[in-house]
Amino acid sequence: MRCSELIARLEELAPPRYAEEWDNVGLLAGRRDKEIKRVMAAVDATGDVIEQAHRARADFLLTHHPLLFHAQKRVCDDDFIGKRILRLIQGDICYYAMHTNFDVMGMADAAADELGLKNRGVLKVTCEDEASTEGIGRYGKLPAAMTLAECAEYVKTTFALPQAAVYGDMEQRVETMAVLPGSGGDEISDALRVGADVYLTGDISHHDGIDAVEQGLSVIDAGHYGLEKLFVTYMRDYFFRELPELVFLQAEQEAPFRMI
Repeated sequence: MRCSELIARLEELAPPRYAEEWDNVGLLAGRRDKEIKRVMAAVDATGDVIEQAHRARADFLLTHHPLLFHAQKRVCDDDFIGKRILRLIQGDICYYAMHTNFDVMGMADAAADELGLKNRGVLKVTCEDEASTEGIGRYGKLPAAMTLAECAEYVKTTFALPQAAVYGDMEQRVETMAVLPGSGGDEISDALRVGADVYLTGDISHHDGIDAVEQGLSVIDAGHYGLEKLFVTYMRDYFFRELPELVFLQAEQEAPFRMI
């Protein structure tokens, strides 16, 4: 399968038109006529992940977060991004990112599925036309009402998290959850608007957390990576189901920090 053909399939799954204007998705390095046999997926295109792709003889590296967000005026080994790009090119590895377009068309529902949310809706609408209403995050009813403490344990077990930061009264009963994988501080007002009791996301600041509680919204911060690692397992299932002729490889990647 040529790179261009694989890209066409990925863009059926998560069309680039759903990406935010500030984002940088799509083919970021490589040849569209490259023959693809081995695909590696990861959340981030770190130097270590790119080396894993080299060792595994991958033809295509697929990540959630783009390596390139801003204009790169030069590609040389004077900086870490340049080094990564050079390494991809040296290995003739095509590099493709699916970020906010996947957040809209895959990530949010994947997280809601894992949690078993019922009667769900879109948390923040970002795209709307005659055919559909799409956006980031989801909200819905938890499988059962529970205390905030029980909900935090449920989240930790569901997503195999070593820890989570919780803002709110641990004895409060929660039933409606809003979930937004990644960084969700800017969408606290949306979680309040849809009547969520608890908001599951990442990268919540001290002030955002205490302000949310003051307004009646508990928050569970699972970390940015904690929920978005779903990208790799989602793509694994997609490739096994839709593109079995390609070898799919999962990069060995963990949360980028430790709590000590």
